Parts: sequence; structure tokens; C-alpha cells
Amino acid sequence: MSQLYQFFATCPKGVEDLLAKECVQLQLLKLHQAAGGVGFEGSLEDAYQLCLWSRLASRVLLQLSTFEAEDYDDLYAHVQQVDWSQHMSEKGTFAIDCFTSHEEINNSHYATLRIKDAIVDQFTETEGVRPDVARERPDIRINMYVGKKSSILYLDLSGEPLHIRGYRQQAGLAPLKENLAAAILLRCKWPEIAKQGLPLCDPMCGSGTLLIEAAYMAANIAPGILRNYYGFLGWKQHEQKVWDRLVKSAQKNIDKKAIPVMIGADNSKNVLDLAHRNIKAAGLETVINLYQQDVSDVIPDFPESHGLLVTNPPYGKRLGQVEQLKDVYFRLGQSLRNNYPGWEAAVFTSDDILAKSIGLRSHHKNTLYNGALKCTLFQYHIRVYEKPRTEKIMPRHESADMFENRLKKNIKHIARWARKNDISCYRVYDADIPQYSFAIDLYENWAHIQEYEPPKTVDATKAFHRMNDATSIVADILDVDTNHVVVKTRKKQSGSDQYDRQDEKKRFVSVNEFGLKFKVNLYDYLDTGLFPDHRKVRQLIYKISNGKSFLNLFAYTGTATVYAAAGGARSTTTVDMSNTYLEWAQENFRLNKIKGRQHQFIRADCMQWVWDAKREGHSYQVIFLDPPTFSNSKKMTQTLDISRDHVELINLTMKLLDDEGILIFSCNAKRFMLDEEKLSDYSIQNVTGLTTSEDFKRKPLHKCWCLSKKELVGKISL
Repeated sequence: MSQLYQFFATCPKGVEDLLAKECVQLQLLKLHQAAGGVGFEGSLEDAYQLCLWSRLASRVLLQLSTFEAEDYDDLYAHVQQVDWSQHMSEKGTFAIDCFTSHEEINNSHYATLRIKDAIVDQFTETEGVRPDVARERPDIRINMYVGKKSSILYLDLSGEPLHIRGYRQQAGLAPLKENLAAAILLRCKWPEIAKQGLPLCDPMCGSGTLLIEAAYMAANIAPGILRNYYGFLGWKQHEQKVWDRLVKSAQKNIDKKAIPVMIGADNSKNVLDLAHRNIKAAGLETVINLYQQDVSDVIPDFPESHGLLVTNPPYGKRLGQVEQLKDVYFRLGQSLRNNYPGWEAAVFTSDDILAKSIGLRSHHKNTLYNGALKCTLFQYHIRVYEKPRTEKIMPRHESADMFENRLKKNIKHIARWARKNDISCYRVYDADIPQYSFAIDLYENWAHIQEYEPPKTVDATKAFHRMNDATSIVADILDVDTNHVVVKTRKKQSGSDQYDRQDEKKRFVSVNEFGLKFKVNLYDYLDTGLFPDHRKVRQLIYKISNGKSFLNLFAYTGTATVYAAAGGARSTTTVDMSNTYLEWAQENFRLNKIKGRQHQFIRADCMQWVWDAKREGHSYQVIFLDPPTFSNSKKMTQTLDISRDHVELINLTMKLLDDEGILIFSCNAKRFMLDEEKLSDYSIQNVTGLTTSEDFKRKPLHKCWCLSKKELVGKISL
């Protein structure tokens, strides 16, 4: 009788019940479903079978030992109690994955080192030599879970995650893991649909993962059949004959004739090339057909009147902006109604707003996790309408012509002014027409659209159609590529929300302003790294900084400091509490070839730093103070409300100002009023008009003052 072991198969969150059913189908015994996977008892053949046949498992782990460890030394001692010569040779290689939730053993990196030491010390003592650690494809992989009460030491039989099937030649952006794709198909009951000979369609197929996994299911192809590496192949107790028999049996039972019609489409030739390579590597090039076309189009060659359409469209959080994708989801919904009556459909996405844009009511929803990202699988019964719906997209909104004409008028005037003044980043539109409540800025060959958050009373469908019209018009009128139109929604901000990450593309472009270069990020944050409305404030700083010491508080990306340095400042000090923005500021310096020890970048809470600088006797001849309207950042020692605190902040900052110096104070709060009565000890000049450039004259964004301890000689001018 074969020896029985304890195993645990891991899987993506939300898939545990499906994995348990799969284990039942493979006749595994003593199953217990838990968070993150399924445990079972069985022979090595059972574990091999799961490694070869599981479409859902991530790893298959063989339990070596369980124990309670109090500290790192205790962990070391328990690991040494295992006879590692039974699992590997002294000339072999190994790797360790360690996870801990223990209060004392709370550093997984150090715990990994102690486990490694326990193993190599054992070999050194008995054999005089030690095995090596290998990151890539070791002979054995060890998995250690250190729990609050009990710890479990495993041998990882899978070696590398089982979702790596061996057919993926290359992936596109944000690829769907193969076992998650399998889970989606099982939730949609694809195996039952395939047995009826009904077709499957993925109109946004990407690199083809859903199509390949669906074909593997229909043809009874073991998902691990192409893999040439498993964690047990280099294990001393591996039973090669058992494994060879299982693989041979799996190859014998493949039935590609059972695969129904399967069609994939995408509007990108490059993406389809990826899909074709993956499909060919999977041995399915003769059974999966690919077409280059838009999601709105009818996919040809379906012999049946119904089937399953399943797709994983791009999510706004990962691949682009939600507003730009709403139209894609809307057109998907239109296509489902018009082209797939009677079909079952499933859409996998992380964004409920995008799902609503489909315009269909789902009959079932499943929560699944794409890595750490919570996603939903929306399933639909597509109704058969008596009269086919012929519209493909919503007609252009009636006010679109007004928006187009206004944008043409604006750009004609502003572009002429911008060329004359050597400006390539400027505002071209700011909610001029109520129905199109956007702020639109041109950053050289990029258009940046910020939609002011509409009231809840505004119909969401009409709103996103207006946005769709706007993006098309903006690309046309401003003569930019549609892929260079970036859309964001500007909501009411609180705290440091304006600096919160909106996306994670990390895509930067370099732009020019008055001969200086700046790095901007149009995707990842609400603001881009360069405030166009402060252009003339920066000019003023350039003009008055020659030969003087300059301080920039709440410095953001340091653009004002670049102007001061370029204007000949003797020294500059840039203070912000964000490492990200200070590194960005330094990159702006490098872009402009400005360097030297006289330029300092300091990470600090600005208010606390000013107190410290005052005590240390620092003094500056030009200070730029542009604080946020409100901040309750955890990095600050106290909250900041500019309406409430500006007098205290200015008084404090003025103590750092040289007797002959100038403080430039700017604020973007709409209803802000400078309390000049409480600041009557200083000479104050309102320079808002002076620092408002042509593209912001209709709707100024900031208010600006110059303050000095002595009477300002003459008027501040540019």
C-alpha cells in the first residue's frame, strides 16, 4: 500500500470551492477547504495527478513537519529536526518561501535566513559540504508558514506556480493568470456548454488566455502537459515511473475533435500576434480562429445561434482611465444586444462603474481576485429582441457642436499667444459650456482633460457619452493622437487627496516652458507635476532671485526652484514631505543641467521645519509659500487649514525672511481672503492680476501676494 501524506493545494482567493470540487473529481480523500486552498490526504500519485490536472491550484505542498516555534532559534531547531538528506543531496540546490504571522518571528526575510542556516548547517556537519540556494528552478523548493500558534513546513511539489502552463510565449499588459481564467470559465459552466457543441467567443481576447484554457477544458488536455519543470523532479523521493505513466495517460486521452467553434478578436494587431504565438505554442492553432476587429463588430462564422461570450476587458485602475473606457464597455453592451441574442455572456472587471456602462442587468455575480485586485465576474442572459437593435453607438450629443466650436475659438486665440511667448503647456478650455464641465490643458502633443465631478442628478449614461464626444473632438481640434488624450475626474479634495495616486502607469513626458524642461506625469496623479496657472509666478521668481538665497516651501515637484536656480539664485532650498516629489524635483534639476551643493532638497513637515530653521537662525531673501488648501497627512504633526492657519503660517515664515527680502504667498482656495488686518506689520501687494496669464484670465485659479518687512519699493512687475 502506498504511503499516505498530508498535502495542501493553494489557489487564488475566491476559488477555494471550485478547487474542492476539482479535488473530488480527481477522487482525492479527506478534503478540507480553507482560506487560500484545500487540504487532502493521499499518495504521491494523488499529488502528481493534481499537479498535472489541476486547472485552479497555484501550488501543491507536501507537509514535512508541524510544530510550535517561540522564536527564531526555536524555528532553526525545528527545521534541523528534519532529515534533509532524505530530500536532497549535499550538491543539490534549494529555495525557500517563508510567510509569517507570528508576533515574535515577524521578519520573513530573517526567518528565511534561519531556515536556510538550519538546512546547510545540517549538511555541513554530516557531509562536510553544503547545498546551494538557487532562485531559478532549484532541485527542491521549501515552503514555510509560521503561524501565531502552529507552524507548518512544506515541500513545494509544483516548484513554480501551476498557472505557468508552458504555452505563454509572451503576455500583453496586465495578463490574466491561467488558473484565474480557468476559474472564470468554470463559473460560467463552460465545460457543460462545450459538451453541447456550442461556440465560445472572446471579443477582447488579449493574449488569448481564456481561449486556450477553454480549449484545454473541451479537449480534456491536462493543463500541466507542456510543463518541463516541477518541484518534485529534483526531489530524492520522486517516483519517475508513476509520473511517466500519468503523463502518458493524459496524452492518450486528448480529444481536440471535441473542441467547438472558438473565436477571438482584438482591435490591436500586435496583441493578436501575441495571442497567435501563445495559441500555436499550446498546439491549438487549427482550432482557434482570430480576427482583428472592434468590439462593436459582428464576429463571423458561428454555426449555432447561441453560445458563450466571455471576456476580460481592460480595467480603468490598471490600463487606463475609467472615463476613456466607459465607451468600450458601452459598445460591448450594444454588441451583446445586437449580435448575440440568446447567448450567455460573462464580463470580468474590477470596476463596477465600467460594468454599469454595459447597460445590461447581470443575473449572477462572482467575486474573484486578480492578484490583490478585487474583481467581479458579471454573468448575463442576452435576451432575444423581437426587433433587432440597429444602433451601434449613441449619436453625438446635441451640444457637442457647441463644445467643438468653443474649443476651436479658444485654441485659435490661445495657440497664437502661446507660440509668441514660447509656451507649449497651457489651458485651452475651462467649463465654458455647462454640459461640458471640463478643464482641458495641452501639454505639447498631449491633451489632459479633467472632468469636474457632475452632480448625482446627472444621468451617468449621458455623462459618459458627452465625455466620449469630448475626447474625440479634443483629439481632432488639438491635433493629438487619441492615445494621447488623458481623462480624469476632479472631485472635491480633502487632505492631500490631490497627491493620491490615481493610476500606476509611471509614464512621464518632458515638456518645455520658457526654455526650461519639466517632467510631467499625466496619468498617475490628479495633478501632473506642473501647474500651468503658476507660470507667471515662476517667471516672477526667476526675475527676482538673481544672486539671492531662495526657499520653496510645500515645494511639490520643485518647478519654482528650477526657475529660481535658472534665474541665478545664489542658493536654493526645496522642502516637501514627499520623497516622491523631492526625487521628481531633483529630476527636473537634472533635465535643466542644474547641479551643485548650493541646492538642497529636504524631506520634512514644512511647518515643523520652519520652526526648526527659525531656531537655527536661517534666513532667505526670496521665499515661495504655496501651501495646500487643507492637509491632514499622517506625515504632518498637525492639520493645516489654509483659511484658518494662513496668518500663523505667514507670520512664522516671515521670521525666516531677510529684512530686504520678499515672500510670495499663493493660494488656490476659491473663497480665500487674505487677512491683511492681522498681517498689517508687513508691506503687502496683491499680484494676482500680474501672475495670471492669458489662458487663465477668464477663470483665475490662484490668488497671489508679495509680502515684505519693509515698504516694497515701487510696484512688483514682470
